[in-house]
Amino acid sequence: MSTLFIADLHLCAQEPAITAGFLRFLQREAVHADALYILGDLFEAWIGDDDPEPLHAEIAAALNALQSAGTPCYFIHGNRDFLLGERFAQASGMILLPEQQVVELYGRRVLIMHGDTLCTDDQAYQEFRRKVHNTWIQKLFLALPLRWRLKIAAQMRARSQQSNQHKSAAIMDVNPQAVEQALLRNNVHWLIHGHTHRPAIHSLALSTGNAQRAVLGAWHEEGSMIKVTSDAVELIQFPF
Repeated sequence: MSTLFIADLHLCAQEPAITAGFLRFLQREAVHADALYILGDLFEAWIGDDDPEPLHAEIAAALNALQSAGTPCYFIHGNRDFLLGERFAQASGMILLPEQQVVELYGRRVLIMHGDTLCTDDQAYQEFRRKVHNTWIQKLFLALPLRWRLKIAAQMRARSQQSNQHKSAAIMDVNPQAVEQALLRNNVHWLIHGHTHRPAIHSLALSTGNAQRAVLGAWHEEGSMIKVTSDAVELIQFPF
């Protein structure tokens, strides 16, 4: 019995090796799990469920096949695919979760999230996040013609890459106080997240006892998953 977690695949048509690796992961690993949780940034960008990109239909079909085989799939939005909506969720069979969720796993209470909300030292990003998560701004964006949305998304990615070049590594990592507050607020001693692309399992000392923070790696040159069983929580890197 095991539950698997992945994040930060950043799937796109320009990276077929990552897509192929993900499809093999679904067929060889996830199919044997009790459940699969995708903690955001499954896709490099998402401009609306009406985007006719063939890759989206391929991934939806693969996720649907996984669930038909008996493994449910849950999804938390990331900072790249926060506009992924009910239409794709229905096509893929994924169950959409809120940005933070506590799950019960083999006797553990585990808080799961994408992780970007923990990076509170990056104030410019947090301000940007508040804007793009505004419901009315999202509705206005999704009402634009597809070609306009494609252009806007490309411009935003370029600005983000340029901005990140001038930020320190510490600013783009999680804030320790934000992590502690999240654990205490949810009365848990385990946290699993992605976003930072810094795979590791960290030990923490809280006022309520020892805690663990497990961070998923990004799928750049190899795959990354966290496997939770009744005995252990493992961070596993594997070739595509």
